[in-house]
Amino acid sequence: MILTDKKILEAIAKGDILIEPFNPECLGTNSYDVHLGRTLAVYKHKELDARIHNEVEYFEIPDEGYVLQPGTLYLGVTLEYTETHTTVPFLEGKSSVGRLGIDIHATAGKGDVGFCNHWTLEISCVMPVRIYKEMPIGQLIYFQVDGEIHHFYNRKPGAKYNARSPKPVESMMWKNKF
Repeated sequence: MILTDKKILEAIAKGDILIEPFNPECLGTNSYDVHLGRTLAVYKHKELDARIHNEVEYFEIPDEGYVLQPGTLYLGVTLEYTETHTTVPFLEGKSSVGRLGIDIHATAGKGDVGFCNHWTLEISCVMPVRIYKEMPIGQLIYFQVDGEIHHFYNRKPGAKYNARSPKPVESMMWKNKF
């Protein structure tokens, strides 16, 4: 089941969900709107290798915005830091963003119970489009879980994305053994 606005507020009051900064105007009927942070990253090389650490270059979105280009994968980050201790968070793009031809995640729309961080966004576009820091970029939807949790993400040995970062985090696939 998806949490309603009232249930999200109850979970925040209990400390089961944390959103910083929190703005009541961003609370929808059953979601919370998140915003694009100031930092973007692009991979340094045009060819990536899943077995090696692919480094990124960071840059800040200027006040006049930044034009995304098709064919480039941008890593963005949410302005909001979130913690989720009893529900499963899903990040979805806002329809207004999708109608501009922007995708905000390629495959990583679901968080785990215990995820505590800013969300890294895998941004791509179908045509050039200007974006701005702090623009609404997505919405978090919270699902109830059924059953006891054995491994919370933030306490899971080997969790690769636990270090708190207000910047996008590149793929850590290279830390897997395959």
